[in-house]
Amino acid sequence: MKLKEKLDLYEKLMRLDRPIGILLLAWPTLWALWISSAGQPNWLILWIFMLGTVLMRSAGCVINDYADRNFDPHVERTRNRPMAAGLVSKKEALTLFAALIISALLLILRLNKLTIMLSIVAFFLAGSYPFTKRFLAIPQAYLGVAFGFGIPMAFAAQTGEVPAIAWLMLLANIFWAVAYDTEYAMVDREDDLRIGIKTSAITFGQYDVLAVLVCYAMTLAILAGIGAALKLGLYYYLGLAVALGIATYHYTLIRNREKDKCFKAFIHNNWFGAAIFGGILLNDWQTTWFAIRQVF
Repeated sequence: MKLKEKLDLYEKLMRLDRPIGILLLAWPTLWALWISSAGQPNWLILWIFMLGTVLMRSAGCVINDYADRNFDPHVERTRNRPMAAGLVSKKEALTLFAALIISALLLILRLNKLTIMLSIVAFFLAGSYPFTKRFLAIPQAYLGVAFGFGIPMAFAAQTGEVPAIAWLMLLANIFWAVAYDTEYAMVDREDDLRIGIKTSAITFGQYDVLAVLVCYAMTLAILAGIGAALKLGLYYYLGLAVALGIATYHYTLIRNREKDKCFKAFIHNNWFGAAIFGGILLNDWQTTWFAIRQVF
């Protein structure tokens, strides 16, 4: 096999051709970077976290396909993935996973001790999540911790501590992850039942749509509470309102449990995360503009 063909396979194994996972990992990290720094993040820390997001999501995809290598060939949506199709070996996958984790660690070493300590937990979460589908009834909650652990790390990197607000933001992200990954799991429900994998879509059963809506509501309620605690302005809540509208749109997509529409709802969560970040940005710009007007 030519080098270019092999690199193309590695790209697909890391899902670099499908950036939605990177975005779902990046948005909560960006929320935390901006809130922890009052709208003025350290730009070196920002770039380290964004590059780390790409590396960690890629590593997570590789170890996920390694863990599911015996299941993916039996699932319609995943049977053509590189490992499922036998195009990438176990040794290659583990080597690539190690290279990605080491690269992420080298980035984190530029940050403070607390952030480095938290990164060890983040690496464990990324490596262990794929195996939780064997025994956890709602592995999506574990995914929410793994995808949201950039939140306490961002606070640690920016401020040297992890306040209660950071853990509340992580809790909000857990509910969001359960919402969007249940939409994702609704696509594969029949295949997952057949092969014995546990997912929230199976656990929630006939109440899956209701559970998704409740999780969206909890996400927004917690973020609204954070806004009240931090005395954030109108634009922050407008961002939450837009996110609420997006969640309502997702209900129209998933209510009949059609696979294509459920997958569309999952992909569309990028805009849910972006709306919240947009509200944070506008709130910071409003505060900055008000301060400038006070001076002049």
